[in-house]
Amino acid sequence: MDYPKSPTEPKTMTTKGLKICLLVSIIFFIIVATVILSLVFTIFKPKNPDVTVYPLGLKDLEFFQPNSTSVPLKMLITIVNPNYGSFKSKNATGYLNYQDTVIANVPLEPKLLPARRTTNVTTTAGLMSGKLISDETFLEDIEDGSFNLTAKATFHGKVHFIKIFKMKATVDIFCNIFFNISSLYTHSNCVTRIKV
Repeated sequence: MDYPKSPTEPKTMTTKGLKICLLVSIIFFIIVATVILSLVFTIFKPKNPDVTVYPLGLKDLEFFQPNSTSVPLKMLITIVNPNYGSFKSKNATGYLNYQDTVIANVPLEPKLLPARRTTNVTTTAGLMSGKLISDETFLEDIEDGSFNLTAKATFHGKVHFIKIFKMKATVDIFCNIFFNISSLYTHSNCVTRIKV
């Protein structure tokens, strides 16, 4: 003789199936989260970009223009992005300094720095020649045949990972730029730091 099934039996099976499904989902989520965190702290860990500044047209540059408010100095900035994520910057302004005096503002337009590539950025700094000429230390450097400038800039923007993940980032750049007047030789040494 067959007895009727208990009405609670299907509910028990459904609840058990839901628990198994939930457990599998949690385990899968933990595995995926672990993989993502491992990638973030290893392969995708932000690395500081390499930056080099090249002043251009030094042969035609005329520092000694006391009546001029601004002497244009063309600059080429080479940026090597070693990261697996691209960086898209916003408008920014860099500053050229002699000693502790700002002698030029450097406009920096928005730029996309593709992942693991080198990007060249060209811009023009307006040198305030009057400030340089009025500085006795600069005139002494000119007599010695060389001088140093420093450059500072901060880029605000977003980092894009695999075209899916986006996060805000800031890149600070500080450069020492050496000028040899007689040979028109220049050399820059830049320190960068990325903050995510």
